[in-house]
Parts: sequence; C-alpha cells; structure tokens
Amino acid sequence: MKPRALVAELMGTFALTLAVIVSINNPDFPVSTPVIAGLTLGCLVYTIGPVSGCHINPAVTIGLLSIGRVEISDAAAYILVQFGGAGLAMMVGNVFFPMPAEVMSGGDALTGFAEMFGAAVFVFGIAAVVIGRAPAVTSGLIIGSSLVVGISLAAHRGNGVLNPAVALAVGSFSHPYLWGPVTGAIVGATLCSGLAEPDD
Repeated sequence: MKPRALVAELMGTFALTLAVIVSINNPDFPVSTPVIAGLTLGCLVYTIGPVSGCHINPAVTIGLLSIGRVEISDAAAYILVQFGGAGLAMMVGNVFFPMPAEVMSGGDALTGFAEMFGAAVFVFGIAAVVIGRAPAVTSGLIIGSSLVVGISLAAHRGNGVLNPAVALAVGSFSHPYLWGPVTGAIVGATLCSGLAEPDD
C-alpha cells in the first residue's frame, strides 16, 4: 500500500463528506444533496481514482474486497482513513455551521433494506468500471450517476447516505446505516462480478 493512496482516500472522503455537510446545511441551494454528492464523487474519480481507486466509502471497500479487487490489509487501512477523513470534515463542518441542520438518525429494518438496495445499485456501477466493462473515460460519469440513482432509491425510507463514514459525520450513524450499505455493496459487487466479468 502506497502512502499516497491512503492520503488520497483521506482527502477524497473529506471532500465528499464536507460537500454533503455544506449541502444539507443549505437547503435552499438549487441543486439537491444527491446531485452534489454525485458530482463531487464523479470529479474525485477522475482526480484521485488513478491513485487509490477512489473508494472513499467503507462499504465500497468491503464490496470490492468481497470480489477480490482489494487486499484485506489494504481494505483495513482504507477504512481507517475513510473514517478519519469523514471525521475531519465533521470538525470543519462544525466550524462552518455551529448549529448544524438536524438529520434523522436511527431507523428500522426497512431503512437498512433501503440503504442496502441503494448501495447495491451504486456499487454495481462501481464494479462495472473496476472490472473493465465500462470505458475508463466515462468512469466518473458512471460512478457519480450510480450514486445519485442509489441515493434516490434509498431516500424514500431514510436519509439515503449509502456511506457509513459520511453517515457518522452527518449524525446519521446507526445500525441500518452500517449493515445496509455494507450488505448492499457486497451484493452489488458480487452481482456485477458474476454477470460482467470480461473473461466470460
């Protein structure tokens, strides 16, 4: 594991989390939070993707680990720095917004299943890029769009976070926002791997 990959994951998770924090604290902004998150992620795919793979999400890292696209030691290091980046963004957000917008926390099993379904769609798109079924030139567009679609599908039942590190930073960290995205990421990556391996 190259140190610059960990720095890229730290910075990328920080940037994505801060973009979400700023967005949810400016509800009158004409662009919705899912679109802001998708655009931010798409830009990060093109900038830090060649350095670290631009996971910037513990669920994504676990999903890619489940199909053998990342080593377990690298995955553990990624997850640590991802939560670190989100924590830094939370601290900066608390400076920007001393009284941040309240975000619904908790949730029930249906919230977890909604997060799982949204994450499965999201990580299916990521896995298609990682496996090589999608052209590299469109990777940011595909991954950013997959995030917007995944969030939109999950948000009918909860916050539609799909990222445990971001969930922690925005005050939405609970069991459904942990097991839902992680399970969904494994399902999405496994489905894509089974259906779209280029050697098939």
